[in-house]
Amino acid sequence: MRFTTEQRFDDGVLEREFVLGDIPGILWTPASMSAPAPLILLGHPGGLRAMYPRLVARARHCAAEGFAAATLELPGSGDRPRSATADEARADLRRAVAAGEPVDDEIVDRLVLPLVEQAVPEWRAALDALLALPEIRGPVGLAGGVISIGVRLAVVEPRIAAAVLFAGSYVPRAVVEEARQVAVPLLVLLQWDDEGNDRQMALDLFDALGAEEKTLHANTGGHTGVPAFEGDDANRFFVRHLT
Repeated sequence: MRFTTEQRFDDGVLEREFVLGDIPGILWTPASMSAPAPLILLGHPGGLRAMYPRLVARARHCAAEGFAAATLELPGSGDRPRSATADEARADLRRAVAAGEPVDDEIVDRLVLPLVEQAVPEWRAALDALLALPEIRGPVGLAGGVISIGVRLAVVEPRIAAAVLFAGSYVPRAVVEEARQVAVPLLVLLQWDDEGNDRQMALDLFDALGAEEKTLHANTGGHTGVPAFEGDDANRFFVRHLT
């Protein structure tokens, strides 16, 4: 892991871009730190540069509660090499949705499962590097991103103590079964009118999640219409479980 740039915002939050091998990422740390800060991993659907305005707003919101936040570019996104298989599956999915047809399980598997298999080890490697920094400590929270990646991380990564998941993508049936093994506290956000999400699939996944403590917040509106107050609720959730 190597830091490449840094800047400090007017609220004192320090932003440092890094590369993990050849994978880009960003770390944000709070303005004043009397002790190492708990870490929140900020997931996203891919494309760090395109997602940057939303990511930096989320990170600064986390920092206001004393949390460090970090994110990593997803496989096949941004400047990383494209996956022809994923691009083909994504095109097939869009055609099915545009035609009002059911999305075949095989399409979802082709699109999501290879992404999960590659991304999860990368996020775990990033955790190794981030938690080795003197200003960062566990426990770790996970917030947002591709929900199938979040489910897998919550199952296999013992350093993750709580997760806020965004129900906004198609989920392979294998991941729904894997969700029964999730044991950490969960807050799941669902946009009821999400034009790109199968609402029943999201509800089925929530039902399958094995966590003893799990909460579903459903709000009206489309995919990008998550109310601002959900960020405050997410912070309170992480304060309860990470501090």
